[in-house]
Amino acid sequence: MPHLNERQLRLAAALEARSLGYGGVSAVAQATGIARGTIHRALKEIEDPGLMSAGDRVRVPGGGRKRIVEQNPRILKRLKELVESNTRGDPMSPLLWTCQSTQQLAAALSQEGNPVSPDTVGRLLAETGYSLQANLKTLEEGAKHPDRDKQFRYLNRQVRRFLRQDEPVISVDTKKKELLGRYTNKGRQWRPHGKPEEVKIHDFIDPKEPQAIPYGIYDLARNEGWVNVGCDHDTASFAVASIRRWWQSMGKEQYPQGSCLLICADSGGSNGYRVRLWKYELQSLVDEVGLEVLVCHLPPGTSKWNKIEHRLFSHISMNWRGRPLVSHEVVVKLIGATMTKTGLKVKAKLDKRKYPLKVRVTDDQMRSLNIAPHKFHGEWNYSIRPRNQEPK
Repeated sequence: MPHLNERQLRLAAALEARSLGYGGVSAVAQATGIARGTIHRALKEIEDPGLMSAGDRVRVPGGGRKRIVEQNPRILKRLKELVESNTRGDPMSPLLWTCQSTQQLAAALSQEGNPVSPDTVGRLLAETGYSLQANLKTLEEGAKHPDRDKQFRYLNRQVRRFLRQDEPVISVDTKKKELLGRYTNKGRQWRPHGKPEEVKIHDFIDPKEPQAIPYGIYDLARNEGWVNVGCDHDTASFAVASIRRWWQSMGKEQYPQGSCLLICADSGGSNGYRVRLWKYELQSLVDEVGLEVLVCHLPPGTSKWNKIEHRLFSHISMNWRGRPLVSHEVVVKLIGATMTKTGLKVKAKLDKRKYPLKVRVTDDQMRSLNIAPHKFHGEWNYSIRPRNQEPK
């Protein structure tokens, strides 16, 4: 019996029953455990081979256990109700405050008199168009600015104009501060079996442990990145010093004929449009290199749309996944080794200089700036020229 398929088994049982004569069906059914009805149907197949379709068909048409949705059509409707009520936050849902796994859904359905396995629940969900999905970051905090889309269009026009003229365009931002030490880092890496990288059990911040502050500059035209890894504080002075280091190390060599630099920055943080020190330090940079700087800030609450986020920072995070960032040297080397199939190249340097907090810029210092706000949202869009040039 273990070596026969369903068709062979029932036909063999029918032949044995027929050879035994009267009472053979009952005897074979008792000996094999095959249902009497199955043996009787197999006897008919022997007498009339046309009852089975041509080919190697094993089961009689319509044979086998019916699908759960055919046996109990209500179960699919009830499964959808459980999933959707949890999504809507229905207070009457039995799964509102639990993990909505296939095990939990199967248990809830079984308690209601609809016995089903977790695997079947998973198949039913897939058949009805459901899938496992993570949260999607699309909701913005605060009220949406009425000129948000106009600002994006204005910024894009400036970017296209600069790229046509072969002028440098950079996207800047500070990546998340990283704890240095034997802290866990999300992701996995290949290691010998049974020998994972050992890290601390808890990720409590130790004030004695240093931090790494990566400030990135991404060149849109050349698909190249520069990351200044700071050790002190994320201030406007640190942000502009990072841009200065990029220009001295990469920018002026790649754009020897450049006369104006476009900086695309977020609205907040160390390079926010309200930060006086940011503009004051940019003026010092402009006076030093003799290069006009045009700054366009992304509208408030839209930092995730900054090019540097998904063209540079995301690849850095993927490159060091699963590796503890134990020192500044490790951070610098991992950032510098980041590359992509599209040709991204990244350079990184360690910045050990101090950048004190709470540096105050006076009104007189602000009035000394050679800054020209644009007609459209001058607080977000402005040009800074060397002090020996007259504002246009």
